[in-house]
Amino acid sequence: MSKRLRNTEVCADCNVPEPRWASVNRGVLICDECCSVHRSLGRHSSQVRHLTHTPWPPTQLQMVQTLYSNGANSIWEHSLLDPASVMSGKRKANPQDKLHPNKSEFIRAKYQMLAFVHRMPCREDDSSTAKDLSKQLHSSVRTGNLETCLRLLSLGAQANFFHPEKGNTPLHVAAKAGQVSQAELLTVYGADPGAPDSNGKTPIDYAREAGHHDLADRLVEIQYELTDRLAFYLCGRKPDHKNGQHFIVPQMADSSLDLSELAKAAKKKLQSLSNHLFEELAMDVYDEVDRRETDAVWLATQNHSTLVTETTVVPFLPVNPEYSSTRNQGRQKLARFNAHEFATLVIDILSDAKRRQQGNSVASPKDNVELILKSVAVRHCSDSQDNDQPDYDSVASDEDTDQELPSSKGDRTKSLDSDLSDGPITMQEYLEVKNALSASEAKIQQLMKANNNLSDELRLMQKKLQSLQSENTSLRRQVTTNIYQIPSGSDYPDPSSPSALKRRQSARASRPMSMYETGSGLKPYLPKGETPYPEEGIPTLQPFPPHTERGAFVTTSSSLPSFPSTLSWSKDESGQKASKLEKQSSMPESDYDNTFYDSEMDDSGLCRRGRLRSSGWLGEGSSIPELDDLEMESDPTLPSTEDVIRKTEQITKNIQELLRAAQENKHESFIPCSERIHVAVTEMAALFPKRPRSETVRGSLRLLTSSAYRLQSECRKAVPSEGCPGPDMQLVTQQVIQCAYDIAKAAKQLVTITTKENTN
Repeated sequence: MSKRLRNTEVCADCNVPEPRWASVNRGVLICDECCSVHRSLGRHSSQVRHLTHTPWPPTQLQMVQTLYSNGANSIWEHSLLDPASVMSGKRKANPQDKLHPNKSEFIRAKYQMLAFVHRMPCREDDSSTAKDLSKQLHSSVRTGNLETCLRLLSLGAQANFFHPEKGNTPLHVAAKAGQVSQAELLTVYGADPGAPDSNGKTPIDYAREAGHHDLADRLVEIQYELTDRLAFYLCGRKPDHKNGQHFIVPQMADSSLDLSELAKAAKKKLQSLSNHLFEELAMDVYDEVDRRETDAVWLATQNHSTLVTETTVVPFLPVNPEYSSTRNQGRQKLARFNAHEFATLVIDILSDAKRRQQGNSVASPKDNVELILKSVAVRHCSDSQDNDQPDYDSVASDEDTDQELPSSKGDRTKSLDSDLSDGPITMQEYLEVKNALSASEAKIQQLMKANNNLSDELRLMQKKLQSLQSENTSLRRQVTTNIYQIPSGSDYPDPSSPSALKRRQSARASRPMSMYETGSGLKPYLPKGETPYPEEGIPTLQPFPPHTERGAFVTTSSSLPSFPSTLSWSKDESGQKASKLEKQSSMPESDYDNTFYDSEMDDSGLCRRGRLRSSGWLGEGSSIPELDDLEMESDPTLPSTEDVIRKTEQITKNIQELLRAAQENKHESFIPCSERIHVAVTEMAALFPKRPRSETVRGSLRLLTSSAYRLQSECRKAVPSEGCPGPDMQLVTQQVIQCAYDIAKAAKQLVTITTKENTN
């Protein structure tokens, strides 16, 4: 940190110049006096670190400095910036105020009570509010705006929120985008670097795949932060994660080893804890290590010439209101461990964490964390003070009935030790072991038999599946042969003749298809479901070489012709459609022009749009035949869920581009984005039959297509006309976002309906 920058910094709580401490999770810098109050709040409220005497990960320090310089303190003092707060008597502490009660009360109100944070409007369902905030956080972490993400976290957004539609967490998004500071902020608020997404990938995997190797290495360090901190506290070294070393377990000197029966029993109780209880104990020990290290830095940096100071002393871990009274008492008793006892506990936790990480299990009854702390500290407690004078208030719970557990479990430990001794084995013990062994063997045989039966059933199901797949393939091949059968020789019809058009139309009237034709001949339509859909659209299509196979045919959402979606015209509409198509056939255009010429709304609300190129489908110089002779049948069946989801993903991707343009004030991008959305909506609507049986489907399709048309109209307003006053861009943007929301809502309804119908 440069000296010039340090001279401009002031304490976030009292404006004292040159603060020497930082609150990592609040993103502020604080002075010594205010730091003493922060420490008394506990790490759950403020995680304090010294700027120079504490080892910092460089990216974490950069994150804190960025938040501080961008005004993160205004998040925690939002209401104080309002002039009305002066009238109400609320004010910020100043350097001349006393630490107690002025500064301490202000700091507690600011960080513990969050009294000055901006409050969201009250809603009936707080869970939905938190979910909305978490979704906003999920979208914001891909950018570099740290202050916005901290503001969302302060309002209640969850750092580990799993997006139900995206299938990942905010940390996955930040890691993929290479946002190092965002990843640091999320992990400070509890994001898990090892959490898998819906595809089983962790944020570390996404960072490596995107080429952000430094970020991936940092996420690995954060994943092992607890054990690394404990090992560094004991021996001053950290594991080399880059070379595959993830644990360092220091060893006590032989003369310092505690080989008593009490120590062995304590270690067994530690190993018998469930993973959840072990994690809680490890986190409590981590907090105690942080308290002891911070206390050492605090004592080394204070002016000891002053005999009496107002600074708050933190002799043990502060109470966390989210924890039970029993756990808080156990956390506070960690401070009574001397250096040797605490080091023994830390080593046992490190060794057991390594064992659990490697998957080695120990089958023992689950015990209480309190018993471990008592058994390790009993010697120190008996020597230092009278146990009849407790330092902590008793807890009104079911502990009274649990007081008998230490003696009974101690008896079990003694009997276990006697069983492991070299003494003689009684006949009763031998028979008990023999009966238990026989029962275990019988259970194993039963499980093996059940496993064999399941394997036989699985093989039978696989055979049936293969036969069904072969039958399905043969049936598709027969249908494809019938559809694409083309006469040879003199029987080959003129593609521009009405009879040829009628045959092609009747062969495909049951489902919408894609079309491509070159000058050398007519390429067949691909049935729905056989055309691959790439993620990125290509503006125009070029003719394929003559040797291109049908399976290699690729069409895109932006260049797909709209004509196949109009194959379900009713007979009373045919004449009107034919006249309009006849006008279009004389206009010089590209082979695949998706410009919308007109819109027609049928009774289901579908917007049918498209153009025909005279040389593209009908041949040069040909006229459009009357469509009254075409036999049209509406397909009452719904499309497959996979096709609907694929089209929905295209719509969602285009909507995201539109919203990104709105956030960046790129209003000139509104029209092309809306056109791409309209094309994707039209393609999705073409998947469904013209007259669906379900009223819900008709309503969703009506909302989908009408919203897309309305979106185009609103986006055109973003471009000011010559001689006219400029539009209200804020209002236009709001209308555009509302239209995009309606489109996404309708698409989601269609996905839900098709999924439900296809699974029934």
